[in-house]
Amino acid sequence: MVIVKRTGSEPTTARSALRMRFWLSVWGVVWTVAGTVAFAVAGHRGWALVCGLLWVLVTIDLVVVLRHIRQGPHYQPGPDIPPYRPPGGRP
Repeated sequence: MVIVKRTGSEPTTARSALRMRFWLSVWGVVWTVAGTVAFAVAGHRGWALVCGLLWVLVTIDLVVVLRHIRQGPHYQPGPDIPPYRPPGGRP
């Protein structure tokens, strides 16, 4: 079992994948809209429904990502604070 100690530089060196997730969600919205429209025009209602459901999921993910981006950075504890609270009763 490997226990990794805090270096104390996590708040300054931490990187978030939110921007990448944002662009992947935008890409997903473009493709699911195109797929929904294409399958609906072609008369494949089942596939159009599947693409439409994916469109809803990708849009929800996009909204969540935008919300997290707007929240900005969050507080990160320093090196003197353990990464997890010890279980009740044990030191």
